[in-house]
This record gives sequence, structure tokens and C-alpha cells, in this order.
Amino acid sequence: MMAKASPARLGVVVIGQSPRPDIEAELRLVLGDGPAIELVGALDGLSRAEIDCLPPDGSDDTLFTKLPSGDGVVISKAAVTVRAQGCIDRFAVQGTDITLMCCTGAFKGLVPRGHIVFPSAVLASFAEALLPAGRLGIFTPLPAQQEQTERKWGDRQWSVSVEPLLPIHGPDDLVAAAERMAAHRPDLVIMDCMSYTTAMKQTAREITGARTLLGLSCAARAVQELLYE
Repeated sequence: MMAKASPARLGVVVIGQSPRPDIEAELRLVLGDGPAIELVGALDGLSRAEIDCLPPDGSDDTLFTKLPSGDGVVISKAAVTVRAQGCIDRFAVQGTDITLMCCTGAFKGLVPRGHIVFPSAVLASFAEALLPAGRLGIFTPLPAQQEQTERKWGDRQWSVSVEPLLPIHGPDDLVAAAERMAAHRPDLVIMDCMSYTTAMKQTAREITGARTLLGLSCAARAVQELLYE
């Protein structure tokens, strides 16, 4: 009699702190109940005062994340990178099947171990496949991130429009941002932050009239391909 296979294990590294039931809920929309999910935060173990001592050094070093309290914080990508490496290493030692780096930013200096999914690469590949040429609209959390976002997406085949949209703001801000985006007449919209939700994507799509890619669900689909044969 063959032994029953252990359930697949997914390690998730958020750039803030755990727990993040909102992230897990969005992942479950794609992955279902199959894989066991262990979610950890790069800033786990730090007090709020210690987190506030990790400010970004310019646009390229700027990250936004939502804490378990619901508060939004702006932090240094360099600081997150150092601490996230420890989380990735720990999952590799544990033999975790897949690790998801739960941020759409690109992390120079982060050393992959085992099977790891970077949403920034997944989103870029999705966009290039779906829109060989045309107008690309990008939502990013902060005005301070607009410059890095324009550089990140603007060196490819598209004309790019970037609009700030903080994930923790209410529906009125979402509608206003989507209406600003609609004025750019995008052919495809990217929601370039892992704290954006399926519900936010639906509203953005309805208002802009454009197909819309959500960073978290795109990454989850890449994970799904790796977890299930």
C-alpha cells in the first residue's frame, strides 16, 4: 500500500509582518485548500518604533506595506532585502516546496534558494504576452514610487501611465484613481502591489474598461503551475 503523499507546502514572505489573512485569502481564491501555507514577514519581531527607523533612501528604495494592524508603512527596500533573505533561507532549509516573495518590487541582491516565485517577473511576462504594443496603465501605492515605476515599466514596448493608489484607502479614492487612469485610455492595466485585492481589480476594470492584471493572483497562478502536476 502506497503512503499518502504529504500536502504541498507554500512559503510566503511578505515585506511587512505576519499574520496577513488578507493575503492568504487572496491566495486561496486561486490555490484552493490544497497547499499548506506558511506566511512570515521580513519585519517579524520588530516593534513599530523599530519599523519606523527603516525609512527609504529615495524613490528606488521605497516600499509600501500593510501591517497586521491595518496601518500602512513606507519602508526601505534595502532593509527588507536583508531580512527577507533570512526568511527565504529558512524555507529552503525546511524543504518548503515553493516560496513566494510577496512583493511586486525587484530585489537586487536577494539570493534565490529552491523554487521561488518573484511576482515582478511574473507580471512583466504576463504583460508582454498580452500586450505586444500599446498603452499600459500602472497602479502603484505611493506618489514617491511613480518615478521608479515609470522606469521599471517604461523601458519596454509600451507607452506607460502611472497613477498612485494606496491599497488601504477607501472606495472613493479607488474610484478617483480609476477615473484618472481611464483618462489615459490604457489597453491593459497592472495593479502593481500585493496589497491590492480582487475586489479592487474588479472596480478598476469596470471604470477603466481595460483588462486588468492583479499582482497577487498572477503570482498565485505561477505558484499553482509549480505545485500541481
